[in-house]
Amino acid sequence: MSKTQANTKVVVEDKNFGKTSNFVRENQKSLLFIGAAIVAMIVIYIAYQKFYIAPREVTASNQMHVAQDFWAKKDWDKAINGDASYPGFKKIVDEYSNTKAANLGYFYLGTAYLNKGEYQKAIDNLTNYRGDDSMIAAEALGCTADAYVELKDYDKAETYFNKAADKAKNKFLSPMYLKKLGLVYEAQNDNKSADETYKKIKSDYPESAESQSIDEYIARTEAKL
Repeated sequence: MSKTQANTKVVVEDKNFGKTSNFVRENQKSLLFIGAAIVAMIVIYIAYQKFYIAPREVTASNQMHVAQDFWAKKDWDKAINGDASYPGFKKIVDEYSNTKAANLGYFYLGTAYLNKGEYQKAIDNLTNYRGDDSMIAAEALGCTADAYVELKDYDKAETYFNKAADKAKNKFLSPMYLKKLGLVYEAQNDNKSADETYKKIKSDYPESAESQSIDEYIARTEAKL
């Protein structure tokens, strides 16, 4: 590089640097305002979590224990609506939204409605569950599929049983949902898909309870092919 080119480069760099410096000086107030706003938002978020969400989380969790007892006893009405002293899951999810307890409440509420035969309400609540627990998430998906089966919406039932089996990824829940998926395929006269699903249980989950009797299902679908 010639001396002239080197000098030219320095001049160009100096000009760019000058532009940056001018931008900072001209927009100093705006930049300070933006920085202060970001800090304020962080402080507000921390305060919101600590002084609003945290106490509500504790209260909701404490109240859920009674509703969970009703649910375990299969007293679905009280699990949903509570009694004179404690709220049910319906009130908990309404009053304590944005808490982990309310999120779990959607699962309990949905399964309670499913057992009561109120299938659309079951779907509405189960699909609101957003938990990290893969087992509960899989059960929520599977119960949603069960509700769609009862409504004879087999396309959606198929979708949710597939999701449930994939989400579970274990030898207890996955083969159970795959078997239900196979039955949905049969209800739609899609015997090829049903056959493939039953064979997947036999190959992927040979030690599962479902696998012990799956040969008769395979024989039934193969007879229809």
